[in-house]
Amino acid sequence: MEGRNLARIIGIFLAGVFALLPIVVTVAVVAWVATFLSAYAGPGSLVGRLIVALGLNVFSSQTGAYLFGFLIILGAIFFLGILVESRLRPWIFGGLDWLMRRIPLVSNIYDLSKRFVAIVDRTGGDDDLKSMSPVWCFFGGEGGAAVLALMPNAEPVTVGEHRYLGVLVPSAPVPIGGALIYVPEEWVLPAEGGVERLMNVYVSMGVTPPVGMPGGAKKTAIAAPKPAKAGKTAAAKPGGAAPKEK
Repeated sequence: MEGRNLARIIGIFLAGVFALLPIVVTVAVVAWVATFLSAYAGPGSLVGRLIVALGLNVFSSQTGAYLFGFLIILGAIFFLGILVESRLRPWIFGGLDWLMRRIPLVSNIYDLSKRFVAIVDRTGGDDDLKSMSPVWCFFGGEGGAAVLALMPNAEPVTVGEHRYLGVLVPSAPVPIGGALIYVPEEWVLPAEGGVERLMNVYVSMGVTPPVGMPGGAKKTAIAAPKPAKAGKTAAAKPGGAAPKEK
């Protein structure tokens, strides 16, 4: 009897702990981010001193100069956003890409960060990730294990007598990396919902469900260009039978 009461008390205590745990984690993450920003962009940091220098011509106090310099930076970012939304977007992104991709080691970091930003970017653009198609990949054929993946190219690759499609299976909960797998063409079917829905599924670790495919729905195979037929076929003569191929 005493053991049951003790287990009941522990269960109630754990229920309270798990109820408060999301709030505690959220507060801890926000506090860590605030401390990180204060250490690297606060008035006493190197970046903070540069920001203060922008506002020293207007305000004599360090706090006022820092706030004014911070407003200048926000205005510059807003002005850059106006330029990006205008017809200068290709020139700006093209120039930044040209500059960053020519710096050794930095180019790899830049490419990785650019792909990560493309996941959360909602402003549009012609990024590689957004040009991919979401697909269902059935390992072992239809009825086997189903994986929601991205297909970067609908062009199949012929290996021997079989045709394969490359699919990228993202990782959860941060779908930046993943595994590139070439699977038989008949294992792949289009998925509904778009790339954004697929990313939401992986970021939420399955809490956001993918768009299902009802059993009675018409299934469309992946459209792929067909290879041209070898050989020449002679034209049929009017009123006569078609000649045989040579």
